[in-house]
Amino acid sequence: MPASPPPPVLRPKKTQPVNAHKEEEPISYDINIPYMDVNQETHARTRYPEYLPTWDKIWFDPLPPFTYEDPALRVTDKSKRNLLTPGAKVTEIQPRMGTVVEGVQLNQLTDAAKDELALLVSERKVVAFPDQDLIDDGPAAQEAFMSHFGKPNYQPVSGSVRGHPGFHIIHRDGNREEISRFLEQRTTTTLWHQDVSYEIQPPGYVMLGLLEGPEVGGDTVFAATDMAYKRLSPTLASWLDTLRVTHSSAKMINHARLTGGLVRKDPVDTTHPLVRVHPVTGEKCLFINGEFVTKIQGLKEPEQRWLLDFLMQHIISGHDFQARVRWQPKTVVIFDNRCTLHSAIVDYLDDDYGAKLRHIFRLAALGEKPIPVYDQFE
Repeated sequence: MPASPPPPVLRPKKTQPVNAHKEEEPISYDINIPYMDVNQETHARTRYPEYLPTWDKIWFDPLPPFTYEDPALRVTDKSKRNLLTPGAKVTEIQPRMGTVVEGVQLNQLTDAAKDELALLVSERKVVAFPDQDLIDDGPAAQEAFMSHFGKPNYQPVSGSVRGHPGFHIIHRDGNREEISRFLEQRTTTTLWHQDVSYEIQPPGYVMLGLLEGPEVGGDTVFAATDMAYKRLSPTLASWLDTLRVTHSSAKMINHARLTGGLVRKDPVDTTHPLVRVHPVTGEKCLFINGEFVTKIQGLKEPEQRWLLDFLMQHIISGHDFQARVRWQPKTVVIFDNRCTLHSAIVDYLDDDYGAKLRHIFRLAALGEKPIPVYDQFE
């Protein structure tokens, strides 16, 4: 008789361990920034489809150093009579920072009035102009206006206006799944930062223009870093004057790549003074960023973490040196990026984390290389 075949070898099925690692879809770096194209339904809903974010494949080389003259330094008459004409109404948001100016149309300002505007922004840190015709004048007119205040910045990751890469577009409309996933990981949507602080010559003056927004909510809050510096003890402040800090765009660019967004520029690492001197007011300002700082020169990692946490919490919790801007239709806000931190307030969500429509653009004018307290930084 032929031999019987051997019994089959029984092997247990391979099963995944309970704690097997699973790749999680990354959350957005900043909930205010869309990384992907909008759909046709979104085009139909907005009154400003020209400003919906686009991702043209443009590449930007590193920013070379350039000569910068702050327009505020050209002003000799501090009364600002070219800007604040008799029909202007000026309202302060807080006693020492933040101003609302009504009765002035930005698109009608002379060059002398624009210089005075730069001085007003340097002094008050953030100035809001409601009901601006400039909002409807189009991207070219808005870029031309901001060119008076400095060289345009080109954002490396976010959506921009087609043909106008200086625009940084902030657009939220629905986005339930994305926002829900973001809030599963984070306890708040606030993101305190200074715009583009990693550049060799970061922005000085920055414009925000509200195209559409919720009836209530979506404010922007600003903190004054010169006032925050003054609240520190002389002993601590004198030490901070000597420190240098590296700012990097690597985290932002890596997040864009993980979320499938287009990247237009290699990461930039720049070392700046932790305390910078404002060229117009002469005030010392903390120059720090909760998102872009990667290294404090000369400190060990636990020391860096302690100092950054302390300074950021000092600024974030200092409501006595903050101003909250409430947006109105067609409002333009111009702020001084050298002496403020800011954060959008994403409170315009429904119970399912769906966002109401908020559509805003940013134009940033690059300024001077941050001025250190001591010459040996140069």
